[in-house]
Amino acid sequence: MDPEDRAGRRTRRRFARRQWARRWLSLRYVLAAVVLVGLVGTAVWLVFFSTTLQVKRVEVVGNQLLSDGRIREVAEVPLGEPLALVDLSRADARVGALAEVRSVDVTRTWPDGVRIEVVERTPVAVVELGGRLRGLDADGVVFREYRKAPPGMPRVRPGSAAGTDALKEAATVVAALPEDLAARVDHVEVETVDQITLALRDGRQVLWGSAEESALKAEVVDKLLAAQKAPFYDVSVPGNPTYRTTP
Repeated sequence: MDPEDRAGRRTRRRFARRQWARRWLSLRYVLAAVVLVGLVGTAVWLVFFSTTLQVKRVEVVGNQLLSDGRIREVAEVPLGEPLALVDLSRADARVGALAEVRSVDVTRTWPDGVRIEVVERTPVAVVELGGRLRGLDADGVVFREYRKAPPGMPRVRPGSAAGTDALKEAATVVAALPEDLAARVDHVEVETVDQITLALRDGRQVLWGSAEESALKAEVVDKLLAAQKAPFYDVSVPGNPTYRTTP
């Protein structure tokens, strides 16, 4: 074969290969786009239309005072709705509005569940309101109801002038009491936010004042009770405590 013919064929083959390479590069982009669209379409179908990712269960954890059924009822998480569309903030707000609930966290648990994790309030005292014995937590929130006070739990007795703020202050005082002192308290008398008195089980009384400096007041009371036998003590100003030997 003529050398010129061989050179021409080689040139044509190289040209054809370059053309095919350019076509294949363009085809690859087209194929990648088709695959991407397919993947997106499949994902959209799975998330919004397939029964695979619909809500089939609502798990409730952390509750003791409230039943699972009560929490599910209040949360109103719709079964059968696509999990991605569930309004978690709405369910969170509804459950969080329950008096017994201190905090709540509502999350999705893929592929088909919603988890409601609650932290319930813990009573530090009981208070009688409207003839009903209610629990009072450390934030001064009134919740749940008792037939009788749990053993060892102080009772808060609000005076006629005691409002919500005074109850909250009393709850803060009770929550701040050391365990050994709290066990000696029979009830807490509340007149105003700065007129709180501890009535001990042995009949002695301690004018506490407000909840300010409760840790220091507890230290002072502990020393006073051990050092002086008196029916009445005043630690409302812990730097200058007093006591009376007569009521």
